[in-house]
Amino acid sequence: MKICFATNNQKKIAEVQAALVDTNISILSLEEIGCKEEIPETGDTLEHNAFQKAEYVKEHYGVDCFADDTGLEVEALEGEPGVYSGRYAGEPRSDQRNMDLLLKKLGDSSDRKAKFKTVIALLIDGEKYKFEGVAEGEILKERTGEGGFGYDPIFLPSGFDRTFAQLSMEEKNEISHRGKAVRQLINFLATR
Repeated sequence: MKICFATNNQKKIAEVQAALVDTNISILSLEEIGCKEEIPETGDTLEHNAFQKAEYVKEHYGVDCFADDTGLEVEALEGEPGVYSGRYAGEPRSDQRNMDLLLKKLGDSSDRKAKFKTVIALLIDGEKYKFEGVAEGEILKERTGEGGFGYDPIFLPSGFDRTFAQLSMEEKNEISHRGKAVRQLINFLATR
């Protein structure tokens, strides 16, 4: 089975492809279907953005696809950056500037509880489906680790002494928000 993953983020594609290794599912990139434009992402919820991206690809390219949106929700910041995680520090998008702003806003706060949430929207055979994954943890005061992307160097998952940026892709996929949502997606597709 081939299905399009509506993202231009090559690191996200690599994470999802790693989770699909022992399946008969392969991913088509946006480039492979001829989509070179920036897909709109104007919703005020993760779910809205995920469905907006998937519906755009289906409408303009006619292929079944899935899209995700992920947000980091920090308790002390009343859920910020949330749906705006990727562009928290403005345009152009920058993981470094996003982390700088988050760390500045948190300051020396002792409440550093946070969670990552991923929503995957799937459009297949004219039907819509949604899958969600959450990873609980906390925000460190400084970056640790070279791997991953986004806020991974400052996110310490619950029960671990290493950040997402210090975990191997396999370890991260096992416990991450996206990994959990992708497993639901794979299980669903495998039963079709």
